[in-house]
Amino acid sequence: MNPQNDTSTTAGKIADLQDRLAKSRQPAGEDAVREVHGAGRLTARERVEALLDDGSFVEIDALARHRSKAFDLEKERPLTDGVVTGHGTIDGRPVCVFSQDATLFEGKIGETTGAKIIKVLELALKSGTPVIGFYDGAGARLKEGIIALDMYSRILRLQSQASGVIPQIAVVAGECRGVQVHGIAMSDVVISVDGQGSLSMDANAGGVVEAQETGTAHIVVPDESAAQDTVADVLSYLPSNNRAIAPATEPVNTELANRRAEEGADDAALVHEINHLIPDSASETYDVRDVLAAVLDEDSLLELGLGFAPNIITGFARLEGRAIGVIANQPTVKAGGIDIDSAEKVSYFIQLCDAFNVPLVSFVDAPGFLPEEADAPVIRRTAKLFHTTAAASVGKITVITRKATGSAYLALAAKRMGTDLVFAWPTAEVAVADADTFAAEIGADEATAQDPYEAAASGLVDAVLPPSETRQKLVEGLGLLERKVEDGYPRKHSIVTF
Repeated sequence: MNPQNDTSTTAGKIADLQDRLAKSRQPAGEDAVREVHGAGRLTARERVEALLDDGSFVEIDALARHRSKAFDLEKERPLTDGVVTGHGTIDGRPVCVFSQDATLFEGKIGETTGAKIIKVLELALKSGTPVIGFYDGAGARLKEGIIALDMYSRILRLQSQASGVIPQIAVVAGECRGVQVHGIAMSDVVISVDGQGSLSMDANAGGVVEAQETGTAHIVVPDESAAQDTVADVLSYLPSNNRAIAPATEPVNTELANRRAEEGADDAALVHEINHLIPDSASETYDVRDVLAAVLDEDSLLELGLGFAPNIITGFARLEGRAIGVIANQPTVKAGGIDIDSAEKVSYFIQLCDAFNVPLVSFVDAPGFLPEEADAPVIRRTAKLFHTTAAASVGKITVITRKATGSAYLALAAKRMGTDLVFAWPTAEVAVADADTFAAEIGADEATAQDPYEAAASGLVDAVLPPSETRQKLVEGLGLLERKVEDGYPRKHSIVTF
């Protein structure tokens, strides 16, 4: 590339290579880099380098260039062709990565760009490593014609084949338009940069999807630096592939225990506080995050879908260092009842944890499915929750804190739906219907008090225990279920998916 290099000599050839690689690091030129920085953003390459361990990035196809001659495209053939691809490590763990470069062809996918992404996806599948994609592009490169769509068909098919085999994490770092938004939605975890990342099926940027409110984005972060940290956090709870085990950390106390230790309170005060988290009145609400804080390792909860269906909490957490998936009804929102959005939110999360061998712990306080939504489409869409609950073969433990009523009991807490261990607090109400409905059915004048002991007598609750013993029982149960094996009936796949 530099005419001063004498490529007839070895030294000249090496110098020529260095020049070419230097050009690939700023293919759009210094002015384009300054413009990106001026907008408060990182370049495609900087996103990769900020994510990976220092010096670990190994780039693939840095010298790739498109070959299209349509519409005079041969006059502009920048190196990298609009996407940075390769592999490296995060906290020492191998990962594959690609990052769209919006300074070249608006980040649009053409034949060469698509081939680069396909190559890194194939490498991730063969090596059993997670793949992280930074999305910042405007869809297909129209000037390259149908071949651009062919690249997308191959990318989407590979993503489908990789689903449940290796973790796929998407970071929405810019304006994403056209067909590629489906690839983002097919990813296991979607992280969006607030005020910067956007999704639209319209190639002309119309009809932007509110990714957080619709559940398309599982985590929304304030800036790109937080996005890098969040990717690492998500991966810390997941194994590298579906045949591995999630990494563990050193055991830590709960938030409540640590707070009590700082205040110098004794164990009796801690036990009293945990045991009185549930109000005396069944009509009084409480924040389930207080329950989680009393049971989980401190600061270990990473919520997914925080801005979507807030009547149920889903997220990763740790119990004495072991990674788990957490599902919890939130009584402060819709009394913790289940609607379409929360059913779909939980269904997705169960499938994610089941695919990657992350055991599930559910904290149930659900009065039922919300009655105002009891119509045919809702029945069909919420049926997926029952299916995913029953189909999941990963270890499953349920703690019934208060209400587990009717269909909600079946969906979240039923022993015979495949839950391995069911615990209940003395405050639990396990029943076929709420107390008022039950009283009206049998003709009683007053609502009958409901407790967990009939379910315990029937073997549908394995143990009724005080809240203060919950953490230890969960730790013991998770240890028991760590190597759980469960064979199902042979089949190609289930069909209850929508």
